[in-house]
Amino acid sequence: MDTIASNISNVNTHAYKSQRTTFKDSLYQNLSGAGAPTATLGGTNPRQIGLGMSLNSVDNLMTQGNTQSTGVVTDMMISGDGFFRVAAPGATFGGVGGNDLTAGGEQYTRAGNFSFDNAGHLVTSSGQYVIGVVDATGNVGRLQVDPATTAAINVDASGVVTAIDTAGIATTIGTLSLAKFANAAGLERTGDNLWQATNNSGPAVLGAPGGAAGHGVVVPGALEMSNVDLALEFTNMIIAQRGFQANSRAITTSDEMLNELVNLKR
Repeated sequence: MDTIASNISNVNTHAYKSQRTTFKDSLYQNLSGAGAPTATLGGTNPRQIGLGMSLNSVDNLMTQGNTQSTGVVTDMMISGDGFFRVAAPGATFGGVGGNDLTAGGEQYTRAGNFSFDNAGHLVTSSGQYVIGVVDATGNVGRLQVDPATTAAINVDASGVVTAIDTAGIATTIGTLSLAKFANAAGLERTGDNLWQATNNSGPAVLGAPGGAAGHGVVVPGALEMSNVDLALEFTNMIIAQRGFQANSRAITTSDEMLNELVNLKR
């Protein structure tokens, strides 16, 4: 129910990936083992009494959500495989222009509702820097435009970010860098629409959008919506509720039978 409630609450969260809870049967009490056939009798199957169930897994369903067109140039969606790379809190920058990533880790997101801060850096809604290949240096770092001279921004399907000044001259700022994983479902959620790599996700495979490494393309002016199926979640909620009620009734009935057994002597 917690998983279902989380999915329903995030039905309008950009690029949210729904979760699925699965269960497994628990230990068994063996009353008798299997018997092999003999010359006079056939074989017998084992007799076991199940002792209930336990949690099996909470899976991340990484299917792509629907496209929502916004017309906002800084809104970006990945059509296909991959995640946007963002600098982790505490990352440092330097080099020519002060934008090359020099230290600090990175996190990943599919939510492309980006914007430019007052210094001209492309940032997430929580203020973390979006990482790409800086055109001025060719190194990985934050993408920055000059807010004093930039009149318009253009982003193409290959993730190339171009600033157009008041004279109509276009200057390439850099190219967005994407990361994909051998096991994307093994990523760990950190909140704020962010993910981080784990031992089971595999290392990040980096590349440009639409490149030979198989990364998806960037759709500017659009956002990926949640992949939560609201009708399915309500169905699962009803099934979970009915299952709980049935289990509760089984416990109550067993208790009543034991009570009658104790009272047989009276």
